[in-house]
Amino acid sequence: MVDHLIAAKINVGVVGLGLMGSSIVVALLLSDHPVKAVAPLPGEAAEAALQITRQLTHCENAGLLGKPVHYYLDRLNLSEDYDLLSGCTLILECVVEDPCIKEQVYLKISNAVGNDTVIASNTSAIPITLLQNYVPNPERFLGIHWAEPAYLTRFLEITCGEQTDLRYAEWAYQVSHLWGKESTLLKKDIRGFVTNRLMYAMCREALALADNGDATIEDMDKAVRYDAGSWMTMMGVFRRMDYLGLDDMEVIFNNIFPRLSNSDDVPVTMQKLIDIKAKGVQSSIGFYDYEDDEAAAWNAAFAAFNKDINQLAVQYPSLGSHSFQ
Repeated sequence: MVDHLIAAKINVGVVGLGLMGSSIVVALLLSDHPVKAVAPLPGEAAEAALQITRQLTHCENAGLLGKPVHYYLDRLNLSEDYDLLSGCTLILECVVEDPCIKEQVYLKISNAVGNDTVIASNTSAIPITLLQNYVPNPERFLGIHWAEPAYLTRFLEITCGEQTDLRYAEWAYQVSHLWGKESTLLKKDIRGFVTNRLMYAMCREALALADNGDATIEDMDKAVRYDAGSWMTMMGVFRRMDYLGLDDMEVIFNNIFPRLSNSDDVPVTMQKLIDIKAKGVQSSIGFYDYEDDEAAAWNAAFAAFNKDINQLAVQYPSLGSHSFQ
């Protein structure tokens, strides 16, 4: 449950108000934080205001709001001026995945806030150890990686860089529970963090099967949706193996692991799409073809699905908390 009294005392800033940044703003507003949002790109502020209002309206229609939409909008201060961030306890950076651009953004953030303000990046791929070199007092810098839509998903990945003071990371971990998250705290800055390493291992194998003509894209999507998709929200990977039983795992691993893809190259199937600058749902061309109105339909369906899966996960909490180390 959100402690609104605590959240209301923590001013949070968000820099970068694209799809992910706007979604994070909504998640913070729903947790009763006063939010200061900076739009670093010309014209981004107006579009972000519309997007945040649309998302809050979706939350209202889904029964997620305790107060009217205007209550949350009144707690949002949106500007293109980085000086707005003065007085924030936590800043969340959500700009494009380019270290050079992030460096410029961190300079502007650092000039606007105190040396004890926690600065975090939503990056999903750039090492935190690299990014924290761009701020003074790098011990207060860490990664806070959200999943879209941020206001509905329970995922949050907090990552320390080599210079991160663990006290800041543990504070962020505690605060994340005000946001209704089941957070993970990664104390070692491994490339790609945990979530992306797991996801892209699956992507590489699926693309290898497609390149080899061993399986169709449609069939692999069905396999993931109706097998792994039927248990992952409840069990995760290791509880699934416990549930199935471990006695046959040695034989299975010895037979399967040597046959899995270990390629370092971009798969041919993916390279073809990169070459034609395909953007999937957003450009109507990807692994599947999409009609003009399908992007909006997928966004609406995904938002509704995340509401359902969020509520379903709450009904099946973890039945144990201890793991073998």
